[in-house]
Order: sequence, then C-alpha cells, then structure tokens
Amino acid sequence: MTVSATVSAIADDLRTAERTRVPIPPPTEARSGLTIDEAYAVQTANIALRIEGGEVAVGHKVGLTSEAMQRQLGVDQPDFGVITDAMVIADGRSLAVDELIAPRLEAEFAFLIGDPPPRDPTIDQVRASISAVATALEVIDSRVVDWRITLADTIADNASSARIVVGPWVPATPELLEAVIGTELALTRDGEIVAVGTGAAVLGDPVVALHWLARAIGGYGQQLAAGDVVLAGAVAASVALEPGHDWAAAADALGSVRMTSTTTAEETA
Repeated sequence: MTVSATVSAIADDLRTAERTRVPIPPPTEARSGLTIDEAYAVQTANIALRIEGGEVAVGHKVGLTSEAMQRQLGVDQPDFGVITDAMVIADGRSLAVDELIAPRLEAEFAFLIGDPPPRDPTIDQVRASISAVATALEVIDSRVVDWRITLADTIADNASSARIVVGPWVPATPELLEAVIGTELALTRDGEIVAVGTGAAVLGDPVVALHWLARAIGGYGQQLAAGDVVLAGAVAASVALEPGHDWAAAADALGSVRMTSTTTAEETA
C-alpha cells in the first residue's frame, strides 16, 4: 500500500469509528512503520473533510505537555490537533457523553491569539501575540480501542480531540502570563476536586507549549492566526467523563468554566 493510500485508509477508519462510536485497533498495529509525518497527514486529511463539510477551524490544542499525561498515555513528547467550531461547547452547557467512545476530561489554560506571531517565532514573539487567557475544559476521546495508543496513533486521531469549553477571557498582561506558571488550576466534579496542577506542569510554562505549537505547525506550512484559541495542555492526568455530574475548572484571577455531563436520552427528554 502506498503512503497516500495508507493515509487515506487510516483517515477513513478513524472517521468511521467516530461516526459509529466503534473504536478501531491502533493504526500503528495495523500498518507498522507509520511515521509522525504520515500521522499528521491523516489528521490533515480529516480536518480538510470537516471544513469541506462546513466546519470552521477556530484554533489548536497542544496535547501531552505534562508528565502526568505522558505517563498516562505512554508517550514522551507533545503533539497538536485542530479545533473546529463543531467541537466547541458554550460555558455552562451540557454534553451527552454517549455521543463519544471513551471520553475523558482535562483542566487546561486557554489562550487567545491577537496579532499573530511569524511562522518560526521566538518565545517572546509568541508571548506578545497572546491577547487573553481563560480557564478551559477539554474533552478528549480516542477512536482507538482502549486508549491503546502510541504518539503516531493519537496524532492521526487529531490528538484525541473531542470537545472544548472555554471560560470568560481575561486580558493578558505580562504579569498575568508570568503568574499563570504558578497558578493552581483545579478540576472539580460536583464541587469536589478530582485533579489539580499548576501552569508549570505544562512544559514548565504554558507559553512554552504555545511556542512549541507555533514552530511545529510552521513545519507543516501553517501559522497561528488572529482569533485562534489555543489550549496549552492538561495540568494533571485526565479523569473519566461519566454522565450525571457537574464539572468545573477554576483558577485564581481567571475564574471558572463549567459543563454538565448527560446522556442522549436526557438531552432529548
């Protein structure tokens, strides 16, 4: 099978898994030797189809930036995925978790891009491009059975992206961006803390994750754009997203963001 045929076949399999909610074996097991570049080609192919279908790209997520998440999923470096408007849930709204396969929830810091940095920026240029900061929830999901993934598997699967919820934006200042490093972000379920971490868990500084992203997508001919929302990565290990709970992520000086987990039957009742 040629590289282009391999990319197309994996992309088809992942789309089918998402549509039917029946996970597939790891692409790297079915097609040994899948490279990181090929995995990003799979991701790009499926994002292109989403956009052709009417979705709009609104930003990126950086994944696997904390040691906790790398240990949890057995990988050793970050990756990135694309966020579209169809993945965005309004703050305070609900998600029917049975729309997904094996969803998990993470608390993250989100950043809004103002004047975009160049394609191969310095970290100072990235920092200067940030116009606002918010707390966020990211719902991750794997179209690969039992989360049995390598780095290439999750990249092909759009970095295991599913949904995001972003709280109110707070204008970015140099002082706030510095403070985020030591700011504690807590994920709560029905008011009880289930995971907590600081910005330092994200590559030592979430802005470092954004710098990594800007350079990584630059290598594929892409660039951060004005208005992009970027999730920098989880501050702690993810938590299984089960229905029937109220979830929130909160941090001093940034406020909170929340969502409710339900089932399809509850949504349609």
